[in-house]
Amino acid sequence: MTYVLALVVLALAFPWGAAEVARRLAGALPPRTACWALTASAVLMAGGTIAALFGLLHVPFLASLEELPPGRVLEVWPAALPMAGAAGAVMLVQLVLLVRRWLQHRSLLERAWQSAAGGTGGGDVLVVPGSDVDAFALPGYRGRRGRIVVTSGMMRALKAAEREVLFAHERAHLTGRHHLLSAVVDLSATVHPAVRRVKESLEYHLERWADEAAAASVGDRKVAAAAIARAALAGTAQQRRAGGGHRRYPLLSVTTGPVPQRVQALLGPEPVAPQGGARRAGALGLAATVAVSALGAVALAYGLHEYVEYAAVAVRGG
Repeated sequence: MTYVLALVVLALAFPWGAAEVARRLAGALPPRTACWALTASAVLMAGGTIAALFGLLHVPFLASLEELPPGRVLEVWPAALPMAGAAGAVMLVQLVLLVRRWLQHRSLLERAWQSAAGGTGGGDVLVVPGSDVDAFALPGYRGRRGRIVVTSGMMRALKAAEREVLFAHERAHLTGRHHLLSAVVDLSATVHPAVRRVKESLEYHLERWADEAAAASVGDRKVAAAAIARAALAGTAQQRRAGGGHRRYPLLSVTTGPVPQRVQALLGPEPVAPQGGARRAGALGLAATVAVSALGAVALAYGLHEYVEYAAVAVRGG
């Protein structure tokens, strides 16, 4: 029983450490690679958690395959059924949270598209009239292709060259389907709270990915940095005038995330992937981090099976 309990602790507690390792390793990678690495880490950590809980839930089922009544199983392993019941309750809560969060994502898109209904413009840009200073990437929904939504207040706040940076940034969010990566990690965070730290890191690296794409598009990193800083300052000033409220539709935008760090990164050289030993060490470290979580869940399932068989032998032998 001690072995199984140790595996339970490993499978359910390890994501706390894995999330921090993934965050630190992502910081040494280019933004695009970091985003994919963080998303994969979040999925594997959530998957390992579900696998561990699923294994605990199936203890009574495994016992039934060995033709053992629950009462006899409790004689050998008293914690078996209570742990299975707890695992089932946790999985039910996770399912409710997943469905609720998914519905919130759909509602968010509905409201965002409604807010852009009065927008005008050509191509993939919609300009919404009003004094608000805002801009965001609006993903495609129900047959409608993705658009860049920008308010007339934001258009007035930026110079022509800075608007091109804004459009290129939001366009990068759309073409890279960043909303899908964000949604996957957000849903994974409902499975295990440790994944929330990965989510915070992903939001920053998604903005950095779009920042680098915008800088490459306009061909001037300083212009891109200035445009992002000006857009963020204009948005912050507007929020203060409105009483400190946040944008109604928190979609991917040039004004979100830790803007000072993003601007500082743009004022430096273009990020490159680690080379040689550093690259291999980072990749191996990240792979090992997420693999241990998954292997812990597999080992737990195997250990549960072995303990049920042990219970069957003990009961029959008695």
